[in-house]
Amino acid sequence: MDLATIVGLLVGFAALVVGIFWTGGSPLGFFSPASIFITVVGSFCALMVANPLSRVLGIMRYFRLTMRVPVYEEERIISQLVTFSEKARREGLLALEDDLEEVEDEFLRKGIQLVVDGTDPDIIKNILYNELNQIQSRHAIGIGIFDDWSKLAPAFGMIGTLIGLIIMLAQIEDKSAIGFGMSTALITTLYGAVLGYLVFLPVKRKLEDRDNSESLVKEIMIEGILSIQSGDNPRILEEKLLAFLAPLRREAVRQEAVRE
Repeated sequence: MDLATIVGLLVGFAALVVGIFWTGGSPLGFFSPASIFITVVGSFCALMVANPLSRVLGIMRYFRLTMRVPVYEEERIISQLVTFSEKARREGLLALEDDLEEVEDEFLRKGIQLVVDGTDPDIIKNILYNELNQIQSRHAIGIGIFDDWSKLAPAFGMIGTLIGLIIMLAQIEDKSAIGFGMSTALITTLYGAVLGYLVFLPVKRKLEDRDNSESLVKEIMIEGILSIQSGDNPRILEEKLLAFLAPLRREAVRQEAVRE
């Protein structure tokens, strides 16, 4: 579970409740079913207009992605690629076929299989980068949905405010209703802002982070696969791949290699 997402949401909403108490208000005074309906249902319907139904109905799947911490084990993948490189230089590329069953990642297994089959390097590069582009395109769908929703929720908050103001002005002769009507109108804007900037925009950012992390791993694999096929020295290959990692993580890989 991604504690950052869960704790951030819980503490964020708790901070709003505590802030209301500190300013002398009551959370119940900020509860408005009509405002919730306008902001949440209204923005969701706008999302349905902008996207295919199947895509919108898959929103919970994207939410679940933000709740999980993906484990890519870049260090292990680099060590595995270096090991493949050493074996390929000693025994030839065909010898890697014996290790294919041990490769858990489908993307990496496909790349090594193409190398073993003697596929042209340019073709391998095109195939792998095309697959990476398709992965990124699928990720962009979820990112785009929450980007849209982060903009639509505040917009429908403003629409709800306008509705409240119109109703209030229609009853302008009743001065006792002005204060209540104004507060109700502003609550809708509050809901839109909270949903947009505490929920939907952060979820979009988290999905972008997930996309960057997976793309980095795939680029490490592509670089390693192409280097193995070209017969690069394993030490040179290791340095190429370590360049993708932060300095502290590079040292961990080197120490592991020394222990082995």
